[in-house]
Amino acid sequence: MEEHLGGGHISVTAQQSRYALDAIDTPVSKEILVKDLSINVCNRELLSHVTLHLVEARHYILAGRNGTGKSTLLRAIGDGLIPGIPWSTRILLLGQTQEDNPSKGLGETKIEETVLQHIVRSDKLRERYTREANTLSDAIEQVDPMAPVRAFRRVSHDRLALQLKEAHRIAERRSGARGKMARKELIKLEERFEESKSRLTQNQGDIDPAKLSSEIHAAADLLTNVQSALELMDASQAEVKARQVLLGLGFKDEKIDKPVSELSGGWKTRCDLACALCQYADVLLLDEPTNFLDLPSIIWLQDYIRNLRDTTVLVTTHDREFGDAVAEELILLRHQQLEKFRGNLSLYERERYKKARYLTKMKDAQDKQKKHMEKTVTNNIKAAREKGDDKKLKQAASRKKKLDERMGIEVGLRGGRFKRNRDLGGYHLSSRAEIDVPDFDPPVRMAFPRQPPDLRFPGSLVSLEKVSFAYPGGKKVPILNDINLTIHPGQRVGIAGLNGSGKTTLISVIVGTNEGAIGGLTPISGTITRHARANISRFSQQSVEEITAIAGTKPQLTALAHLREHNGVEMDEKEARQLLGSLGLQGQPASDVPLALLSGGQKVRVALAKLLWRPPQLLILDEVTTHLDAETILGLIVALREYDGALLVVTHDRFFMRTVVEGESPYRLAPGVQTEDDPESSSGEEETGASGGTVYRLFKGQLKKLEGGMEQYEEIASRAAAKLGRV
Repeated sequence: MEEHLGGGHISVTAQQSRYALDAIDTPVSKEILVKDLSINVCNRELLSHVTLHLVEARHYILAGRNGTGKSTLLRAIGDGLIPGIPWSTRILLLGQTQEDNPSKGLGETKIEETVLQHIVRSDKLRERYTREANTLSDAIEQVDPMAPVRAFRRVSHDRLALQLKEAHRIAERRSGARGKMARKELIKLEERFEESKSRLTQNQGDIDPAKLSSEIHAAADLLTNVQSALELMDASQAEVKARQVLLGLGFKDEKIDKPVSELSGGWKTRCDLACALCQYADVLLLDEPTNFLDLPSIIWLQDYIRNLRDTTVLVTTHDREFGDAVAEELILLRHQQLEKFRGNLSLYERERYKKARYLTKMKDAQDKQKKHMEKTVTNNIKAAREKGDDKKLKQAASRKKKLDERMGIEVGLRGGRFKRNRDLGGYHLSSRAEIDVPDFDPPVRMAFPRQPPDLRFPGSLVSLEKVSFAYPGGKKVPILNDINLTIHPGQRVGIAGLNGSGKTTLISVIVGTNEGAIGGLTPISGTITRHARANISRFSQQSVEEITAIAGTKPQLTALAHLREHNGVEMDEKEARQLLGSLGLQGQPASDVPLALLSGGQKVRVALAKLLWRPPQLLILDEVTTHLDAETILGLIVALREYDGALLVVTHDRFFMRTVVEGESPYRLAPGVQTEDDPESSSGEEETGASGGTVYRLFKGQLKKLEGGMEQYEEIASRAAAKLGRV
């Protein structure tokens, strides 16, 4: 099947059996099993002859590096592009709730539609049943005997239109004998549709009285069936559930009852997530659902997903701890293949590394043993030839022939000692399976200038004393109140807090309105002292949006050209290439691909390059992990731990905060490279970076130090999450 997806041409193929299920069939199980699946986008192969197997009601994490095709796979499943998935399976992709909605997307939603109304109306099936029930009940209550007939025919005709649309897609997908049968069914449906269309305009006098009476009874029966379906869907509780989900995702009561058109981009994203969570689906596909969520809402969401007992869930996420919490099984997309593992990403990395280390030691030992045995056999053959001993010559030749039989895997299928007749059935060129050591993708490495210029005289980089801030307006309610904060050279500082608590405002106050500062603010009271020679650079949540906006005005602008344009004539092309390359953006993507075509993760690299050409004494990172995959985040963590300047980090990512600010080893929290019991874990790579920093919590305008660090804040967030969703 082929379709245009996100501006690119997507081609999907899969093995089709004549016993395969689709829309005409109604399987009891909601299991998905697609064999020999391949996906190509713009002639670039993302998946090559893989098996996609989703067990009913199991929760999966889809992992893989940026650009491997995770989002494309989700979109292909959600849009029904993959042959072999039963059409009766109800699949919902995060973001699809806007399509075919009367409001036509959040951006065009009518002003009078509130957030709560938008969530309730996003369930297209429930809305259709509700419209049908209202149409039929209103008609049956009328005195006119034709009213229920017209209503029955209109509802039946609309349902037939949906069947016809589905039949068209089935006929397109099927081939051979089954395709011929599907096309016959399509022709019959088209004829029935035309007959139904003509009946809509019939007058009462043209209808047989017996037919009229039967259709009046049919209207009443159909109303009963629709009302029963609504009861099974618990439609009467739709608003209650929608309000619970919205509260769980951080909406306040007053925001729930406001027009959708007043929501900012981040809140619109939460609204999309609420739409997906508030309707039933056999398979729920969530692509980066934690974006724009604060920690209490992230914890609430992970508990919500874990409690979905009858729904298969497939999630992509850059938040390692969230992914580990919801995953029952991991699907890893690498090298155009899907690799499955029962467990989460951290457990997979640990087990894979242990297996690789064990098999490597086994292989090295066997190679050493084989080399010794070959040498011995060679010496025996040489001695036998010198003495003319044909018997020993045959013995040595026999040993050489059997040498391969003793080499290979030593562990059987059941974990015991290898037995050829049990563990190696069929025809093979060797008596044992070869030792296949798992291969690892090279780690993502980021290296940027780590040493800021010398300040020449000592002192803190920035110091806030009793600083308060309020935005101009009628009430002038302080967002920040009596803030005290001092950041010294090389220090690590983390700020945690709810969305809307003022974290970004505090950063803007720290940056200030000095020359060259972007988005800075001036406090209404208190004093701020900044080091006269300190350079403060800031990565904000809008950095990627700003690059996207620039790309919109200059369609041909590349990352390389933009970086040189930003830094002026002092940066030559070689320096620009080296900096972008050290951050993982090299070759053609840096110099030839327009900014507009770069992924979110690549745009993050461009934004960091703009900040780090001249390393600042204070680097502020506000939600820098949003567009990055787990392995890229790990590479950024390693680079930041080696940075000699001070870091101010604002993030909801617990893993990122613990490793960058608090100084915990990323290899112990995410043992993909080293494990805690690994004797190599005491290497210098683990000990690099500054010692543990300080985590603060911003709450109700007050900044308070968390003595227990991120662990303490997670406990606070867990208590808050337990209260979310209560109506």
